[in-house]
Amino acid sequence: MLQLIEESLSAASGFLWGYILLFCLLGTHLYLTVILRCPQRYFFTALKLYFARGNKSEGHISHFSSLMISLAANVGTGNIIGVAVAVTTGGPGAVFWCMLTGLLGMSTRYAESLLAIRYRVRDEKGNIVGGPMYAIERGMKCKWLGVTFAVLTAIAAFGIGNITQSNAVARVVEESSLGFPAWGTGLVLALLVAGVLLGGLKGISRVCSACVPAMALIYMAGCALLLIANADYILPAIARIMDSAFTEQAAGGGFIGSTLMLAMQTGCKRGLFSNESGMGSSPIVSAPVRTPNAVQQALVASTGPFWDTVVICTLTGITLTVAVMAHPQVDSEAGEVLTYHAFASIGSIGSLLLTVSLTTFVVSTLLGWSYFGERALQYLGGIKLITPYRMLWVLMTFVGCIVPRSALVWDFADVANGLMALPNLISLFALSGTLVLYTRHYLWENRLYKVDEFSIPSSQEPDKEPLKES
Repeated sequence: MLQLIEESLSAASGFLWGYILLFCLLGTHLYLTVILRCPQRYFFTALKLYFARGNKSEGHISHFSSLMISLAANVGTGNIIGVAVAVTTGGPGAVFWCMLTGLLGMSTRYAESLLAIRYRVRDEKGNIVGGPMYAIERGMKCKWLGVTFAVLTAIAAFGIGNITQSNAVARVVEESSLGFPAWGTGLVLALLVAGVLLGGLKGISRVCSACVPAMALIYMAGCALLLIANADYILPAIARIMDSAFTEQAAGGGFIGSTLMLAMQTGCKRGLFSNESGMGSSPIVSAPVRTPNAVQQALVASTGPFWDTVVICTLTGITLTVAVMAHPQVDSEAGEVLTYHAFASIGSIGSLLLTVSLTTFVVSTLLGWSYFGERALQYLGGIKLITPYRMLWVLMTFVGCIVPRSALVWDFADVANGLMALPNLISLFALSGTLVLYTRHYLWENRLYKVDEFSIPSSQEPDKEPLKES
């Protein structure tokens, strides 16, 4: 039975990610980059907005806290294990396509977050909530599609944000010198997550704001050590990545063979898994932000894929390629443990840094995605569902650690991700006129610091168009 489920999920993943999502995602990224006049060029403007207070604006958390929660959810096993899976499956060229997905995905993240602010509402307790489900219902007037997105998000959260994360860290910790059993890792993770979730959104934001910068620096330090130890292979590794991104590669030098299409498919798939641009998950945490207008938060949010994919995933890809070229004995066939073997090649300090990094990445991702899942479930049935969902979330954190078949876990995550992305991508095209309207008003016409006086409505009030009314 388990084998049948695994084969079915693998077939579904291959179908979704064969051409359908590859075309839809890259097409959406390119389309939004063109109609929004390349919002990536405002990257440095976005950096200045990181610590803008926005105290006079409605909202619960700051720009920076929102970005940290988003990065906490995005920066996880996809950056470490996911990139390793991409390299082992699609060859080094997958790293290039993963990076390109991150660059182009900045436009999509900008658009998603703008719509999340534009269509946010207040729930029955006065909390500000939002996300693609609200944009679809209130902007597209298509409630059934919003419900579909919310259902898929609540399900996908257990794949990309829970089971894959805990499963990956349990395997690495068990493989490491610690030799900690999977059930022990599961118990520790479950207790940590349960403790933070008691604090709600503000508790999650405090932990993520403190942990995300630190965990990224620790991981990058580990990558730097490995690269310094094998400095002679850095340029050849970069050349290998670029060459195999555009040509068919035969097996050799510690790598399996790969085709151009396989490299592109694998790189784009893992790029989305990592930065989630186009999935519609990260904009959920943009909704409660204190921001003068929708465009400010959209610009801040758009930098997420840059840090997550362009910086961290690319660094991981180069590091792994260097490690395999310098140490052909490193096992490059099992993606889940390739990263551990690569870091172990520089001694115990390497494996320790990886274990610490991966553990903190996983904890932060579990916290970020728990919030995404909660908001999706709240949209479907109200706040009464949040506590049971949190209890199930903690339980599945433990279960994910003891699931033995990692291929089943990753295929489930890929299918859930793909299905979740489709309603969100439809909304981005359908509401492209709103995206251009707001971008023109606040960004192109130099009103970036103007306060939008539009009052956030309750979920029961009809939608209004503030720009047309003003």
